[in-house]
Amino acid sequence: MAQTESSGTETPNESAQRNITVAVVDDHESVRLGLKAAFIDEGYDFVLAAATVKELVEGLNGREVDVVVLDLSLGDGSTVTDNVKNVQATGSAVLVHSIADRVASVREALAAGAAGVIPKSSATKTVLAAAATVARGEVLNNLEWATAIDADRDFSKAQLGRREREILHLYASGLPLKLAAQQLGIGYSTAREYLDRIRVKYVEVGRPAPTKVDLLRRAVEDGILPGLDSEGGDGH
Repeated sequence: MAQTESSGTETPNESAQRNITVAVVDDHESVRLGLKAAFIDEGYDFVLAAATVKELVEGLNGREVDVVVLDLSLGDGSTVTDNVKNVQATGSAVLVHSIADRVASVREALAAGAAGVIPKSSATKTVLAAAATVARGEVLNNLEWATAIDADRDFSKAQLGRREREILHLYASGLPLKLAAQQLGIGYSTAREYLDRIRVKYVEVGRPAPTKVDLLRRAVEDGILPGLDSEGGDGH
């Protein structure tokens, strides 16, 4: 209520934030109260603070919020994957609020569909800005998260099998999947399975590749393709 005194002199940033609905899930009351106060103070439309995802879902009662700031590990025995997916099922994007050194759990959260991870050591303003980014439908790409990923080789590198690498090489080079399958002497449905598996593996390491262009980038990054060959040649 203290904010009412601004009498129509809101900045564009404040009015944009006022349209962002947000909730927080954390099993530490001090974190919940601190984030709630900070969001409200910055003009966000704060909807709910909960100690568990179950409490969040019950409290929302069918309502949607733009973004939920979710503690990476809650003390109720729930798993990271279940928590992320259950929050997403409410129609909300997920920003995971994490201790930065828990790389395995960060990987699990991203594989489950979290839009980003923000370390608990971050300044409150940084957390709020990250929530706004995620609420706009963008994937958070922050230095702390990238550093945590780079520190874990298994996290950043997709472990593709020989056949998966062959399919990726041909498909990302420009061949339609049907022709790539024919060239390798396998059925189209088998090639599709390989491609689906490749995409899952890239999601699991926090490098999603939903489009063919994204797959081309990943193939170049991982040395499967030496560069951008506009002819899409057969190679061997």
